[in-house]
Amino acid sequence: MQGGAALRSVNSSIRKEKLPSMIILGLNAFHGDSSACILRDGVLIAAVEEERFRRLKHWAGFPSLSIAYCLEAAGVTLSDVGIIATNQDSSAHFWKKAAYVATNRPSLSLLKDRLANRSKRRSIGDHLADAFPDQQFSGEYAAVEHHVAHMSSAFHVSPFKEASVVSVDGFGDFSSAAWGLGQGTQINSEGRVYFPHSLGIFYQAITQYLGFPHYGDEYKVMGLAPYGQPTEIDKMRQIVKLEGDGGFSLDTRYFRHHKEGVAYSWDDGSPEVGDLFSDALEGLLGPRRAKDEPLTAYHHMLARSAQAMYEEAFFHLLNTLHARHKVPAVTIAGGCGANSVANGKVRRNTPYSQVYVQSAAGDAGGAIGAAFSAWHSRGGPRGFVMDHAYWGPEASAAEIDALLAGRTDDLSAAECTIERFDAVETLAAATAQAVSEGKVIGWFQGRMEWGPRALGNRSIIGDPRRSDMKDILNLKIKRRESFRPFAPSILKGYTGEWFEEVDDVPFMMQVFQIREEKRAQIPAVTHVDGSGRLQTVDAATNPRYAALIEAFNTITGVPMVLNTSFNENEPVVCRVAEALDCFLRTKMDVLVLGDVLIRRSGE
Repeated sequence: MQGGAALRSVNSSIRKEKLPSMIILGLNAFHGDSSACILRDGVLIAAVEEERFRRLKHWAGFPSLSIAYCLEAAGVTLSDVGIIATNQDSSAHFWKKAAYVATNRPSLSLLKDRLANRSKRRSIGDHLADAFPDQQFSGEYAAVEHHVAHMSSAFHVSPFKEASVVSVDGFGDFSSAAWGLGQGTQINSEGRVYFPHSLGIFYQAITQYLGFPHYGDEYKVMGLAPYGQPTEIDKMRQIVKLEGDGGFSLDTRYFRHHKEGVAYSWDDGSPEVGDLFSDALEGLLGPRRAKDEPLTAYHHMLARSAQAMYEEAFFHLLNTLHARHKVPAVTIAGGCGANSVANGKVRRNTPYSQVYVQSAAGDAGGAIGAAFSAWHSRGGPRGFVMDHAYWGPEASAAEIDALLAGRTDDLSAAECTIERFDAVETLAAATAQAVSEGKVIGWFQGRMEWGPRALGNRSIIGDPRRSDMKDILNLKIKRRESFRPFAPSILKGYTGEWFEEVDDVPFMMQVFQIREEKRAQIPAVTHVDGSGRLQTVDAATNPRYAALIEAFNTITGVPMVLNTSFNENEPVVCRVAEALDCFLRTKMDVLVLGDVLIRRSGE
């Protein structure tokens, strides 16, 4: 017994009987980007990352606040939940683990760390009892192997009935990659890459080597890579080897994770990971860059070479799978699924013509994968497609009015004026006019986005035509590295006019080349290599954001705006009070909360 609930650990590959009406809670717990989601009869109701409530980036631990939100959003309690599914199965690949320990003799500290983490993951019932003492869970616990959950999170919510399915990340349940063919509700797993080999570890190690030490800093390397050329690719090929089955391996001389107790911290806070690379990597590449050391041309070259190596291995796998499956579609998940630069090149470098990457491709998305895997393994049919990312909390008009009424002194001190609008069209027109005048807009609308990207509900908006907009944003709010690009949100239907690829990309998970003749018109969202990590905006899924961009198009002839996350070196704002606080402590010009537009004096 755990927490008063009978623990029946059910593997996702058994219990095929079809269930009656069912509530499933999916969790990514005790890992970076802890999260929760909830399904009712195979339809997603809510999904959210714990960091948004805890206000610590990539928060790791038990996602109790996310669970509470999901239960509230679904209008249920724990007693109504039939299954709690987690994206980890400690019994998976037991013999692979045993064989590795027997033949490689890893350090005692490494084994101790793994056992301690496994012990935490088995105490979910205790955590539930502590967090919800007045509620009783009496359903089943489903342990879903990590990469099975990732693959489900990609394929089972995609629009495809058949597709190649790929999961690539750091590690989970002793493997770092898995692939197979998805058909209907089934995913036939065909191959894996096992510990200690991992593209995610390779990329994270290079990220650390380049002086970006924080968990999740890999996107900085992606942003830096276009400033260099892949002059060091031969060195990268010494580190990563391609295998005949489509997989890959590491030369483990350059790493520590497989033999030493690398420091990991997953306990109720921001994750921390110790150095993954060995002294041999510095012997190959030279001394590591210190965190505050200036970036040199050589660092640019290394970043570009690491990205090129990742793409070489990634496309080697995809091309191998396409030759086997001969299907037009591929779905991608895992932490490496957030490599939007590689994702955007799939159509160019492989025969696949259709690509789906949901908005939380990394470990947070494992909550959804665990839930859908549990649903389908019990006979539940497909009927849900994730075509938008708006699954988080929202603020009502009454909540916004109450907040403003309680903050009149703060607003007066900041010399703010408040306007209220009765129609979306007039609100959009007023906001678009401010954007066209070079103002920086905080845009807080509807339900918060699921995943790391702001997609028009918790966004900061700017004019993509201004060559100085990146500097303005970094000066007024973001204060981040100058080499990192800002993204364009473009109205659906205009993509082909502005980008070399034509596709619906609602989640900002793919980077495309901006047409050369258009780049001078939108310098603020054009990266140094002519690319942009675009988001296509559909009026059917986000009418307010579409109305804003349409109004901007009417004023300027440009059917897109610059979009970046609504935050200031913190997780994306979740609650309306956090949006107002961010506005007041930065130099943002305008804040739009629902139907209310707030301007600083003189703006």
